[in-house]
Amino acid sequence: MNEIKPPSGDLKDIIAANLVRLRQSANLTQLQLAEMLNYSDKAVSKWERGESIPDLRVLIRLAELYHITLDDIVREQPEKVVKPRLNLKKKHVLITLLSVGLVWVIATGVYMILFYTPVTRYAFLSYVVAPLFSFIVFTVFSGVWGTKLTTLLSCSGIVWSVAAIVNVFIALFAHSIPIWPCYVVAAAVQILLVLWFWFRRVK
Repeated sequence: MNEIKPPSGDLKDIIAANLVRLRQSANLTQLQLAEMLNYSDKAVSKWERGESIPDLRVLIRLAELYHITLDDIVREQPEKVVKPRLNLKKKHVLITLLSVGLVWVIATGVYMILFYTPVTRYAFLSYVVAPLFSFIVFTVFSGVWGTKLTTLLSCSGIVWSVAAIVNVFIALFAHSIPIWPCYVVAAAVQILLVLWFWFRRVK
């Protein structure tokens, strides 16, 4: 029966050295990696300095991210150099773009239906509403495999899309109501969003 030999060096130092090498090989900054893991860059920095060890869930997530085994992270690599393969980004971007494109295909279909009805003058509203649903789709996918920055941008898109929709509907159906308050509200919500994401990042 083969005996499993423990790592020869200090485990924190081994993991730290491997994490630095893997991240640099993947051309990632500490902040980018932190956002992928939903951790702060300070936590990543501590791992790479050997001040602390990521918990098992993080180590497994790192192994999945780099397409390597957990053993490649926790053991010394004197002979073979494991090169991570971050090949998921293009696939994720493609799926997101296809989903957003589907929203505009549906909007075009709705436009064509309305164009041949008595309300043909309002057919263009399908394209006015389409950006809102595009940003909603983008927010969903960003929450699954995006970063905090992309989620902030997509949520901001939702806010300003709603403001634009309200603007158009007021201009069409309620001329007496001033438009500017909807943008004031949107600006206030935007500030709250930025503060929320900032606090989540630093906590």
